[in-house]
Amino acid sequence: MSSSAMHVAKTGLNAQQSRIQVISNNLANVNTTGFKRDRANFETLLYQTWRPAGAQTSESTQLTSGSSIGTGVRLVSTEKTFSQGNLMSTDNAMDLAIDGNGFFEVLLPDGRMGYTRDGSFGMNADGVMTTSSGYILQPEITIPSDATNISISADGIVSATTPGDVEPQELGQISVTRFVNPRGLTPIGENFSVESQASGEPIVSVPGVEGAGRLLQGQLEASNVNVVQELVEMIEAQRAYEVNSKSISATDEMLRYLSNKL
Repeated sequence: MSSSAMHVAKTGLNAQQSRIQVISNNLANVNTTGFKRDRANFETLLYQTWRPAGAQTSESTQLTSGSSIGTGVRLVSTEKTFSQGNLMSTDNAMDLAIDGNGFFEVLLPDGRMGYTRDGSFGMNADGVMTTSSGYILQPEITIPSDATNISISADGIVSATTPGDVEPQELGQISVTRFVNPRGLTPIGENFSVESQASGEPIVSVPGVEGAGRLLQGQLEASNVNVVQELVEMIEAQRAYEVNSKSISATDEMLRYLSNKL
């Protein structure tokens, strides 16, 4: 008796294990600012075709359905779900959330541009706006050390009031970067993704213009992970894993029976 059934069930075990890992990562990042949940996508492996559909069964008749047996499943991709997360008020002037499409553009230490939805910004020793890790926001904006009030408008204009000034001083403008296919971005950790061939080139826009989201000062975007949904999917994956393991057990018992009887 062939052990092909065991191989098919093994691919099912691997697939469900990958799905559990994706779900576990979603749950682990339930409180990560700007995190977007991942979804595992699967595809069938090659089919073994014994008789193709349309094969002759007699001089005047043909098979209406072919004889094909699948060889299992594999993980084909994981993709981000870019639904809007809940907005949390922080009352921190340097915290920003994007209400709509787009990403903040940040210069990474290796010279690449990183894209993130995490708007928990601060300042370095030179007053330059940076992420929590100290990476500089692009375009670079410097806040005066004696600024008493920092204001960031919905369209990204950053202004600050300094002692002796009657009117706020405009310091620069924060842009929002969009992609034709944001699911094609490559996640690299630290809440960042980088451009890939699948994502297309970055489209830098003024917030609130040409489909780009507007900025909300004093707020942060929470993770879009739904804990209840993830737990339901985890139970489903666990049950599927158990069923595949039972398929291996059943095949093993059948092989043992044949071995003992022949």
